[in-house]
Amino acid sequence: MTPLTRTSPSAVRRRGLLVYLVLAYAGMWAAMTPLLADGYRRADAREAVGALEQLCIGAAMLAPALAALLVVRFVERGGGAREALALRWPRPRARAVRACLLPLVVLGGLTAATLLLGALVGSYPFAGFGSLDAGRAGSWAVQGSIGMLLSLPLFFGEEIGWQGFLFPRLLRPGRGEGRDGGGGAGGRGGGGGGTAALVRAYVLTGTAFALWHLPTLLMGGQYPGRPWYLAVPALTVSCVLVLPVFTWLRLRSGSVVPAVLAHAFASSMSVSMVREFAAPGAELDPLTMSLAGWPGWIVLGGFVAFLARTGRLRPERYGRG
Repeated sequence: MTPLTRTSPSAVRRRGLLVYLVLAYAGMWAAMTPLLADGYRRADAREAVGALEQLCIGAAMLAPALAALLVVRFVERGGGAREALALRWPRPRARAVRACLLPLVVLGGLTAATLLLGALVGSYPFAGFGSLDAGRAGSWAVQGSIGMLLSLPLFFGEEIGWQGFLFPRLLRPGRGEGRDGGGGAGGRGGGGGGTAALVRAYVLTGTAFALWHLPTLLMGGQYPGRPWYLAVPALTVSCVLVLPVFTWLRLRSGSVVPAVLAHAFASSMSVSMVREFAAPGAELDPLTMSLAGWPGWIVLGGFVAFLARTGRLRPERYGRG
């Protein structure tokens, strides 16, 4: 093949991005089709999710990882999937332990700050400190932790796609391509892109992440009882704000594992914290009392501003993305 006919890296990158998005979105819609066809709609935040709903959600969550693996194998053809998608453990072992504990501490703290803010302004029906019981809280923490650990494979399904594949490749060609096998964000000397390129990558990844949830938003998944024209922009704001937190955890460790743990905590333990510490029988509206609502936007916005101000969101700070 002559140089004139060789496909350029930027063309391969663009093709890979397009194929990834088509496959990830198609997988989500296909997985949600049984629920959409059945007219399923979630109207209450306390409503339990049935077996069929869990099966469809699980299948949907695996779609981004499958899409990423197919693109790396058949479109990019540039190396092993582990390096291309940051599927590695942080090293040494002590660093791995710290990297895996940090997401739990950070997301737990952000959720607690959100609930406190909601309680102070009257949007969260906090049951009061007198209702807190060490035994009950311990039982909740143990059960929630077990449930979160059991669901980790599904969150790997999402973050392999969003953090392992999409975010690094939305940085400008030739930048942030270091030791991740051509797609990793944060190679030495790559500069990680200018401020505009970084903001663009964060916003586009967060928006793509949010809009991927459109079928569940149409069924009241994240915002029960709220119409889609409120739910869609609300989740877009939430994803754009929380994504830099996940990305920071991924960049500082060089692995998608901490981002997976952060996403799992945000989608399970954080949500259950809202229910656990609310007054019994009180109406729960995620739009006014959770990380996915306006109190959470304020808390997340403040934390992301801190990360940006201190340079922690720039890939080149870490050397290995």
